Amino acid sequence: MQQDRLDEELESILSVIKQSPDGIKIGQIASMLSGRFSKRTLFRRLATLKELNLVESQGARNSTRYFIKAGLLLLSDAGRKLQADVQRPLFQRAPKSYNRDFLYGYQPNKTFYLPKNARQHLKQIGRPFDYQGTAKTYVKRILHRLLIDLSWNSSRLEGNTYSLLETRRLLEYGAVAKGKQAFETQMILNHKDALSFIVGSLDELGLNSYTVLNVHALLANNLLKDPMARGRLRQIPVGIAKSTYYSPEISQSIEIYFEHLLHLADEIHDPFEQAFFVLVQLPYLQTFEDVNKRVSRLIANLTLLKNNLSPLSFIGVSQNDYIDGLLAIYELNGVELLRDIFIWAYERSAQQYEVVQDTLQEPNLMQARFRKELLEIVQFIVSRGIRGAAIIQAIQEWAERHIEARDRENFIEIAEREIASLHPGNIAVYRIKPEVFEGWKIL
Repeated sequence: MQQDRLDEELESILSVIKQSPDGIKIGQIASMLSGRFSKRTLFRRLATLKELNLVESQGARNSTRYFIKAGLLLLSDAGRKLQADVQRPLFQRAPKSYNRDFLYGYQPNKTFYLPKNARQHLKQIGRPFDYQGTAKTYVKRILHRLLIDLSWNSSRLEGNTYSLLETRRLLEYGAVAKGKQAFETQMILNHKDALSFIVGSLDELGLNSYTVLNVHALLANNLLKDPMARGRLRQIPVGIAKSTYYSPEISQSIEIYFEHLLHLADEIHDPFEQAFFVLVQLPYLQTFEDVNKRVSRLIANLTLLKNNLSPLSFIGVSQNDYIDGLLAIYELNGVELLRDIFIWAYERSAQQYEVVQDTLQEPNLMQARFRKELLEIVQFIVSRGIRGAAIIQAIQEWAERHIEARDRENFIEIAEREIASLHPGNIAVYRIKPEVFEGWKIL
């Protein structure tokens, strides 16, 4: 009987954590469980869940957030060997220059970085339902989530310290996070611009120089010392930190290799092979002065989205694993480690976007509990004409006056999400008249 009760308690805590894919603090868990456990008991139950390998935590003390345990990245034997090789000290790794045969030896639809069973597996999970609409229609259904997920994860892989919540606030409200460097904010905003360009021109874009150069220009905007370098092939030598690899230095050679790379990529029939080819070869060439990896990640997604496939948002990919995968390309021309990461990352990403087809979900307990308060704050924001980053401050100030401290953080997140999702077709939920909403929207 006692064990049954313990199992029930653990399951109730797990169900709460599952509702927060970007993590949840212990105070929020306690609030959503309506004070069912004391803080000490909740700590013990969370420790048990961690011991059972069902939950993991990040952060320390008051900033600790709990997550459902992510699937572990299991490397192939070849992947493990490559990782061990590139993790050796620099002085034990031989200098390597650009190997043109690694590019020119690739024959589209004859050479495959991804084996047949992997391509079939990815196709099966990448299109988990029979979708008959255009690529542009499919992307519109997932655009909001894709903008946040990919902007955050791609930036995170570059060392950006914005949290997922801070990224959402920046993209939805223009709220710049405190304590962040200007380049971090610019990096995320550039991802939004580049993704918007891709989505807005999806039917017209392809694997050609116009597309790749302009995606680079958008991603590199206001981040390079030389503004002329935006959207321009590299004209100067560049080094790669913590690597023995030396990329080509002659600008004419870079241009020739770039054009051949695009020709090969455009000839590839399988969209997953095409996406992975781009992830391998664009960074290997070091096509631009900087921002090469970001360009490869977005161009890889272009190929997937044009084929009505779930995007690759790099959810949960470790920065260290990703860099190791690229170092194996640079120094050893070995694709197996990055391939392991690519397949694992796509499996996770496809699961996230499968909910596009299944639009129903379990009701949010906190949202149901604070229906009255959410009605009041949403009406307050719209009726007062509060816009942009001022919404964040207004919600926080309102919550400090009306919501208990233990519930405040969770309430604020829900209120921000509800306001960001307002459109003419759902304003009746918050009893907002069309003319009032239109007036607020055009401010």
